[in-house]
Amino acid sequence: MTLEKDLNHTKFRNEYQKATVNIVYTHNWLMEKIGKVFDAAGITSQQYNILRILRGAGEPLSTLQIRQRMLDKMSDSSRIVDRLLKKGMAKKNISKTDRRLVDVTITAKGLKLLEKIDAYNDQVDGILMNLSETEAKNLNKLLDKIRSLD
Repeated sequence: MTLEKDLNHTKFRNEYQKATVNIVYTHNWLMEKIGKVFDAAGITSQQYNILRILRGAGEPLSTLQIRQRMLDKMSDSSRIVDRLLKKGMAKKNISKTDRRLVDVTITAKGLKLLEKIDAYNDQVDGILMNLSETEAKNLNKLLDKIRSLD
């Protein structure tokens, strides 16, 4: 379906405006599709992102290090980590190298949840299966190019 039909919109100022609206619209559409997996797991996409960061790091990280690696740079990583602590999916310890800092690690409960969500990877990948691998690579290059304007 085309953007115009989805939005019931017939006229864009130019192709740049249409592309911008299309990216935002597609982001929201994807988050709705993927959000169902997070809803079933009882976490937000930001909490999922932090759990993946912690699992991938393989070592304790400070909240600043977590924030630097997050997809959503506007997020308050400390508050999101605190929510994960309450759910028992992460834990904090005093840093061994600097007692002024707190290290965050993923717990066994957090790892177990990620394993459960990992089972949905094929389903999530399937959202874009109407693209060939070449088209997906080209899309990635275009999106990277847009973000390189910063």
